[in-house]
Amino acid sequence: MAAFYASSPPSLFRRSSSLSSLPLSSKPSVLPMRLFTKTPIRPPFPKIYALTSNDIKVGTNVVVDGAPWRILEFLHVKPGKGAAFVRTKMRNYITGNTVDKTFRAGSTIDEADVFKETKQFTYKDGAQFVFMDLSTFEEIRLNEKDVADKTKWLKEGMDCNLLFWNGKVIDFELPITVRLKVVDVDPGLKGDTVQGGTKPATLDTGAVVYVPLFVNIGDEILVDTRTGQYMSRA
Repeated sequence: MAAFYASSPPSLFRRSSSLSSLPLSSKPSVLPMRLFTKTPIRPPFPKIYALTSNDIKVGTNVVVDGAPWRILEFLHVKPGKGAAFVRTKMRNYITGNTVDKTFRAGSTIDEADVFKETKQFTYKDGAQFVFMDLSTFEEIRLNEKDVADKTKWLKEGMDCNLLFWNGKVIDFELPITVRLKVVDVDPGLKGDTVQGGTKPATLDTGAVVYVPLFVNIGDEILVDTRTGQYMSRA
C-alpha cells in the first residue's frame, strides 16, 4: 500500500470542514494497489527426490544410470564382516529388462518421479493403440512394442493406468481382473463340475486360457491379468 502527500490541495477535491484546519502534510491520500499473481509454470524436468538404500521397498521407483526402475524384490543384508548392503531385483520401465543390483547401506539414490493417469483404451488404429483421457479427450498412442503381450487382455472401453516419467509414457497397467467372453471351446459334458479337469478356451481378445470343463461358448469369465488364470464365471 502506498501513501502520497500533496504540498497544496488539488482544486478538484472538496475538503471537509473538519479536515481543513489540519496541516496538509498530515492528510495523506491513500490509494489502493492491485496485486497481480502469476500462475506457476510446471517445470519441464522431472522432480528428483533423494532416498537412501534404507528406504528401499517393493514398488519403489528409482533412477539408475539415467533410467527409471521399479524395485521387485529387496533384502537387507548385514554380514558378520564388512559393510551392510541391500540386494535388489529391479525392472527397467523402458526396456522391460530385469537385473539384480546391490546398494551399499545408507547410500543415496534418486527416486524416479513416476506418476499414473487413468486413460480409456478406445480403439486400435493400424499398429497403434489409442488411449483417451475422458475429461480432456486428449489421445495418447502406444505402439505394439509398448503394449507387448498385454494386448491379449486389452479390450475397447477398458480403463488402464498409464505411467509417465519425464513427460513420456513408460508403461501401462491393466486392471487386475478383466471380464472376457469365450468364443471358442470344446463343448461341456453333462455332469462336469468345478472339481473336474480343464480345457483350453479362446477369448474375444484372442487370449487362450484353461477353463473348467463346464464352460461353454458364449460364457463370460473373469481372468487375472497378472497370472493369465481363470478365476470364475462372470
